[in-house]
Amino acid sequence: MSSGQFRNTLFYCLLASAPLLVAAGENNPVKGEGNDGFHSLFDGQSLAGWHGYAGRDASRRWQAEDGVLTMGKFRFGQVDLVSDGVFENFELILEWKISPAGNSGIMFNVHESPKYDTPWKTGPELQILDNDGHGDSSTKHRAGDLYDLLESRQEMARPVGEWNESRILVESGLLRHWLNGSLIIEVQMWDESWDELVAGSKFASMPGFGKYHSGHIVLQDHGDVVAFRDIRIREL
Repeated sequence: MSSGQFRNTLFYCLLASAPLLVAAGENNPVKGEGNDGFHSLFDGQSLAGWHGYAGRDASRRWQAEDGVLTMGKFRFGQVDLVSDGVFENFELILEWKISPAGNSGIMFNVHESPKYDTPWKTGPELQILDNDGHGDSSTKHRAGDLYDLLESRQEMARPVGEWNESRILVESGLLRHWLNGSLIIEVQMWDESWDELVAGSKFASMPGFGKYHSGHIVLQDHGDVVAFRDIRIREL
């Protein structure tokens, strides 16, 4: 077992055995749609409403237990988790926790098609990362950044092992990302400045990247343990 696998295994064991650090019921997902218009994308106990990208079996990599959705099984290859629903204008709120030296992400406007073998060839990604422990923590690759496109206004990620809250608002092409209560990303998509951002990134050679005005939400399996909870969305 490599040192990275050991760290991830330790994190997964601690996550599974540690008591929830919230009041009773606080991390239980919203049932149905409330007065605020949000509805849950995660029922807290199953992968209902999600599937593996390109028909892959997500249950071999992802599990749901006690209100927490965890990617932590080190076999059968990587499987990104895709929402069954497709969204255009929306507000997404979720909490995430990354493992030591871990890497993951939240993608949106993902177009699932045989044309694209991975979701990041179409969907922009808001980065999840252990900024201090991961080897790729360069500019535009840190937690909260719009991956390889735009650096966060400030670093707001909490230390590894603590829960973070992301609030992602997409409305008429305007993307905003709040991390732990602070607005750190704001950018208008699909205009000339957006095209320039894409042209200056690793996605420049990918004709479908950042083009779709609606799509799936994707939680990335980057091979490192990552946990999510209280995943809610409101369509605008």
